[in-house]
Amino acid sequence: MVATPHYWGDACTHLAKRDRVLKRLIPRFGDASLESRGDAFVTLARSIVGQQVSVKSAQSIWNRFEQLPRRVTPGNVLKLKVDDMRAAGLSARKVEYLVDLALHFDSGRIHVKQWQEMDDEAIVAELVAIRGIGRWTAEMFLMFHLMRPDILPLDDVGLINGISHNYFSGEPVSRSEAREVAEAWAPWRTVATWYMWRSLEPVPVAY
Repeated sequence: MVATPHYWGDACTHLAKRDRVLKRLIPRFGDASLESRGDAFVTLARSIVGQQVSVKSAQSIWNRFEQLPRRVTPGNVLKLKVDDMRAAGLSARKVEYLVDLALHFDSGRIHVKQWQEMDDEAIVAELVAIRGIGRWTAEMFLMFHLMRPDILPLDDVGLINGISHNYFSGEPVSRSEAREVAEAWAPWRTVATWYMWRSLEPVPVAY
């Protein structure tokens, strides 16, 4: 089940009016938009599996890992044997992270059902309390799972490179310069960030 944000069209219209670079970029990608896979636990588990490995390696490890339980749910992950998880290609540390993630979901320590009502920073605070999840992963989750419209992930290399490439002729860009460029994008900074990624890598990523 793949979902796309209801606000995408409005955001593109707004951004094309406010920003000359986006006015040029947006039409190049037609109807493509951000996509969500719809399962919070799986989205976060995949982001842990994908840390510090290539997209291709992450996919093959994930393919082996998801064969272990009947379904990838917190309860099922907690029943897996560490040796089996290691044999799927996961490091000892990633096994610990996935178990901690499953414990947080299984025990109700995070408020999945309330997330729709909570603000961005409150959700980030809950997520970064889980081992193996830092601010960048939490922001990707806000963008790709909850589809929050105004996330600016300044720790994201792709965003910084996209701003450098599109606004500064490839010169290195500081976080404060990136933040300044992005002021014109509010309240749709998620959408503009997605187009920065697309300008460098035309095939969209979904988490």
